[in-house]
Amino acid sequence: MNAEFLAVLEFWEREKGIRKDILLHAVEDALVSAAKKAIGPARNLRCTIDPKTGDIKAFAHLVAVEEVKSPHDHVHIDEARKLNPDIQLDEEIEVEVTPTNFGRIASQYAKQALMQQIRKAEKDLIFEEFRDRAGDIVSGTVRRFERSDVIIDLGRYEAIMPNKERVPTEEYQPGERIRCYVKAVENSSHGPDIILSRAATEFVLKLFKLEVSEINDGTIEVKGIAREPGFRTKIAVYSDDDKVDPVGACVGLRGQRVKNIVRELNNEKIDIINWSPDICTYIANALAPAMLKSFQVDEERHRVKLLTTEDQLSLAIGKRGQNARLTSKLTGWQIDIELEHVEKMGFDEKVAQAIEKLAAIPEITHEQANQLVHSGFPSLEELLMAEPDDFEGIPGLEENAESILKAVKNEVARRNLNIGETSTV
Repeated sequence: MNAEFLAVLEFWEREKGIRKDILLHAVEDALVSAAKKAIGPARNLRCTIDPKTGDIKAFAHLVAVEEVKSPHDHVHIDEARKLNPDIQLDEEIEVEVTPTNFGRIASQYAKQALMQQIRKAEKDLIFEEFRDRAGDIVSGTVRRFERSDVIIDLGRYEAIMPNKERVPTEEYQPGERIRCYVKAVENSSHGPDIILSRAATEFVLKLFKLEVSEINDGTIEVKGIAREPGFRTKIAVYSDDDKVDPVGACVGLRGQRVKNIVRELNNEKIDIINWSPDICTYIANALAPAMLKSFQVDEERHRVKLLTTEDQLSLAIGKRGQNARLTSKLTGWQIDIELEHVEKMGFDEKVAQAIEKLAAIPEITHEQANQLVHSGFPSLEELLMAEPDDFEGIPGLEENAESILKAVKNEVARRNLNIGETSTV
């Protein structure tokens, strides 16, 4: 039994990295309980295990007396002097009290204590190894599911990916190998828990740091990142170095860098944008390719109202509001996107406006302008292409055709002159 016991200790030392002396100490403590059961309530009972032979012995501190009244507390003075010739009456001496049947009871207690100590030591090793690894990316194999949580084998240890840290568009299969972000290492009452995540925003950021060396060395700075796991991520980048194109560096040659990240995220869309200290430019970059008409910035409330045309509205908002929502998360500003109100003129209003414009030309009366518009000449451009014959049969215009066309030519010449003067200035 002793040789087998030592072999077990050596096995756990190799497999789990738990020192043999720690295991021996734990078993010795457990054997004290076994000894008390086999021997009784002896004074200051202790047990030892020979690390070479595995022999188990029990010792108790007994008082040397002439008359032994309690074998658990006393030893005869003659027996005590065999161990220590100088001992006097009423002095304590440590005596071996190992019972003949102690091995069977001790082995049961030793096994229990050993397993308890191994579990405790494993937990301590896990915490020591992983407490400084929060924020790293690890690879593991999907082992099983506990309700909606995924248990992942990291080799020597198991970790958990809670349901809330899963990507909703991903399905995991037992035996599948996946990469995860170490979100936290928690030392709970039942031991350390390694919490993994694939839904964390930090997971994408860490992938960019691993893939884009310029981010890792600080040449490019990530100013903001917003993510809806499984669907889309927006990341804003900036560089102080004018020679570095931050977006181009993140995309990589032929898009290879960002393709590697997208592949790891199972085709999640990634928008890489240029960061700007000007909030309007920053938001415009984030909402691209949507074209925005105007911005109304409320600095106090950290809010921006955007106006856009009808054909750009759905593009700016995005599917189910995703584009606007991620832009708001990315910039930290509340964003309201509204349709630009364009007043639509009715037919009568357009006719009246055309009459007023023609009547503003010198030498054309309001009545003539009215007649011109209703006769199919609503603008200056139309009149420029007209001939006197075009006015035949039109009352009020036929007899004044020459003067009207001359007035039109003079107006065009006057406008061209004004344009030329403005250009010169």
